[in-house]
Amino acid sequence: MARNLYLLCFLILFISLNLRSVLSWRIQNFTDDQCPPQPHPLGMCKARVAAYGYPCEEYQVTTEDGYILSLKRIPHGLSNADNSTEDRTPVLLFHGLMVDGFCWVLSTPKQSLGFILADAGFDVWIANCRGTKSSRKHTTLTPEDPAFWDFTWDELAAYDLPAVLQFVYNQTGGKKVHYVGHSLGTLIILAAFSEHKLIDIVRSAVLLCPIAYLHRMRSRLILLAARIFLAETIHMLGFHEFNPVGRVAQEVLGEVCTDPEVDCYDLFGAVAGPDCCLNTSTTCIFLQHGPQSTSVKNMIHMSQLVRKAGVRRYDYGNEKENMKHYNQPEPPLYNLSSIPPHVPLFLTHGGQDFLGDVPDTRHLLRTLVREHDSDDIEVLYMPDYAHGDFVMGYNAPQLIYKPIVEFFKRH
Repeated sequence: MARNLYLLCFLILFISLNLRSVLSWRIQNFTDDQCPPQPHPLGMCKARVAAYGYPCEEYQVTTEDGYILSLKRIPHGLSNADNSTEDRTPVLLFHGLMVDGFCWVLSTPKQSLGFILADAGFDVWIANCRGTKSSRKHTTLTPEDPAFWDFTWDELAAYDLPAVLQFVYNQTGGKKVHYVGHSLGTLIILAAFSEHKLIDIVRSAVLLCPIAYLHRMRSRLILLAARIFLAETIHMLGFHEFNPVGRVAQEVLGEVCTDPEVDCYDLFGAVAGPDCCLNTSTTCIFLQHGPQSTSVKNMIHMSQLVRKAGVRRYDYGNEKENMKHYNQPEPPLYNLSSIPPHVPLFLTHGGQDFLGDVPDTRHLLRTLVREHDSDDIEVLYMPDYAHGDFVMGYNAPQLIYKPIVEFFKRH
């Protein structure tokens, strides 16, 4: 009985969260499997940025808790190469869950936010959080050590984000940094701001499909995974790294896709919302690069946000452990209403987004707008956009990125 329960848990978890396999299934229907995975051994700079003639610099940043993170830089665009970097305002781009910084240069220079900002005169920096392919080093640990994966987005907010922001600030001569986050990249900056951290080095923040409150999300698959404690089950079985493109995950999905009750054709839409504006070529590049690992513990933390209202630190599951870590029986809340009202914010969200769904996002907006200076907060609602459209949509340059550039130039 217990063995069958564990197998069932594996099936449902991999169905609900294996985005790469889902997208591969969709692509096969259109391209006859013309998108086999093609990892880029040369890395993002040489394989993607330099291929279009843009300069690209690579740095390593060590966090306070010992993780060695990859940080990329596009110091200028093609049309403004003669201008000194001293005249450019830095922008840090921070990716979402189970992807890395490659998402900002997925398409052509006219379509990708990383290139567009560089051509608009900004000094562009691209973060890669712990656990992703280019950030799997540590001063004392290896990815084979369970302790390497002992983190959640709490640690991304407390260590990864401050480390890369401070590095950019120092490297650019003390210039305050514009910030762009997508999905999980929005949650960690909101968490830091709520504790009045990083305010002195961040010039403004753009939040693409912000996630914070997840209690009313629309994805039935994610809701099911959270409510039956699937991530906790995986952790209990001794797994610490969550790799969404692992062999077992693909085999399991291949089996369950024979079930007529499982809509593998549009499972990605069932998880993240029905996208309006993705084209095959960009999605193919995403597939070839491949989604990235995170920790099972991080997936547990995300599930906790779904199950319980509010934005809290990781819940260790019992009062004794919570007291040990927080000196209180319940994990503390991140009080988003305490974010300083003078920090310029630009938020954009989609009506078809199942993860950053409209009711939860409006709750976030009410929390922020209630206290925020009206001149320092802007909201752009895209009724047809789902979660992936904000970073891969073919019309995002006109609808999303142009307003972002204008917002940065005003601030």
